[in-house]
Amino acid sequence: MPLFKEWNPNLHSLAAIWHITEQEEFFANHVLLSSQHINSAKRRIEFLAGRFLLRQLHKDFPLHSIITDDQDKPQLPNKTLHFSISHSYPYVACIISTQSSVGIDIQCWHKSILALQQKFLSPNEQQYCANDPKKITVAWCSKEAAYKYQGSRGVDFIKHLPITHWQEANDQFDISIKLTLIKPAEHLGLKSFVFEHFALSIASA
Repeated sequence: MPLFKEWNPNLHSLAAIWHITEQEEFFANHVLLSSQHINSAKRRIEFLAGRFLLRQLHKDFPLHSIITDDQDKPQLPNKTLHFSISHSYPYVACIISTQSSVGIDIQCWHKSILALQQKFLSPNEQQYCANDPKKITVAWCSKEAAYKYQGSRGVDFIKHLPITHWQEANDQFDISIKLTLIKPAEHLGLKSFVFEHFALSIASA
């Protein structure tokens, strides 16, 4: 069972990355959830693997109680646990917090990201990345994690999630994003990482 990494981003949260090598049946047998509403076989295994990983981090995680709010954000009704899931086949990542909203995003490397950067990065933000596909992916992951943390629909990644701080050292990035849809606006700090096959970002207050 290939647990790629498990760690505590802070005192009240736990995160993990799983490398998917198992068949769909493996995850289905562990989580006992139906995925037949998902047509794509790859999407089904990602869905099940994400729920499986939540249980790896918290053995009593109430998977059957997960609902989506009016902004389509998955959550538990009583919010005793906050969580976020992301997948970029063949990897899935999740984070659980006992205290506050969280967001996580994982993205495997894709050459097309260079041509797409202007869709989610302002000219100033593109300067941080210097046309480096890995840094562009880090920026994308950071904005996705911030988007999940915020939990609001109708977000323009350039207008509503501007990067206000960017510091990098040894494949680790400290990034701040301004959540402009929250009143008053909030500056969210994120930790982002570059691994061999993917980038990962975490938003956890």
